[in-house]
Amino acid sequence: MLPYDKSLIQEIESHRPRIPVGLLSRAEKDRLIERSFLGLYRWYINRSQSQRNWNPDTDVPWKDIRQDHNEEINKVLEGFFAVEQYVPDYVENIVNLVRGSHGRSHFQIRWGSEEAKHADLWHNACLFSRFRSPDWLRNYMGELRSNQWTLPWEGDPIRMIFYTVFQERATQINYLNLGVIARGKSLVEKFKGSADPVLVRASQLIAMDEAAHYNFFLEGARLFLYYYPAQALEAMTDVIKYFSMPAGNIIPNYNEFAEIVHKAGIYGPREHSRDVVQSCLDNMGIENKRALERGIRETRLVPDEDGNLRQTAIFPGLDFSHIEDAVKRLFGRIQKYEGEVGFDTVDPIEFKPNY
Repeated sequence: MLPYDKSLIQEIESHRPRIPVGLLSRAEKDRLIERSFLGLYRWYINRSQSQRNWNPDTDVPWKDIRQDHNEEINKVLEGFFAVEQYVPDYVENIVNLVRGSHGRSHFQIRWGSEEAKHADLWHNACLFSRFRSPDWLRNYMGELRSNQWTLPWEGDPIRMIFYTVFQERATQINYLNLGVIARGKSLVEKFKGSADPVLVRASQLIAMDEAAHYNFFLEGARLFLYYYPAQALEAMTDVIKYFSMPAGNIIPNYNEFAEIVHKAGIYGPREHSRDVVQSCLDNMGIENKRALERGIRETRLVPDEDGNLRQTAIFPGLDFSHIEDAVKRLFGRIQKYEGEVGFDTVDPIEFKPNY
């Protein structure tokens, strides 16, 4: 028998996957992911139409909005209006990216119709607050739309779904914290007198939508984490490392807007780290950003008992049982909804374990 280095064998063993080799082929994993997105889309549409079918003109009492807000509050409203002006780009680019997926592409169309309401809501807020004239807003809209938003990750559906997870959560936090100011609860001296029930109502409606969007993308991200953990974790690491809010590089005076929302306690590095990144990681069964990066570094090919190389699939800091339980719950929710409609008799969905 040839001599061998025991320390090398020990290191190989230390990095052996803690689960069996994956049971499913790539084609079967792709089929399950796509079928899940379709079921999730169907469930989402039902919830959206029955629980969140609000109107940006008639469901907010715009005639009663304050017209004496300080310039910082008005700049915040103007900034939110600016970000939402790129809804046509957001929809077009992402739909083209995922157009082969029934569930993802159709969801993005529905997502766009809901985001269009957000654009109209912030337009109304700027208009009725009298901070800007109608002509000024029309000209500003034209200036904004003369530029075009592009995908931060061209041709990469996995990175884009993780991007939308963090982006939707960040947007929700922005609107929730504006709601804190609008309720007169701000701890920042300059914003303590900014209570406005109209802005409270506007913030509630739009934050509710963003929470629903976040949950859709979160469920999709979990599917990739479960069926393609190595690729998904690497994609998530890139998104966290290079994340920026959409259109910040093409909106005029965006840095001024970002500084205002930071000083107002609406959104800044602390909120991004605590309320966005860590919150998303918690929901995806990941201990923290450091654990995620450590897991990526330790991804490698290791031999099985027959000497064949395979990629490690579970990493330190990832609670794989959390992901599996979440995916099982998603399948169960889809089965329940589709059973009520009758899809189960013609196109049933069934969970299949990856490992």
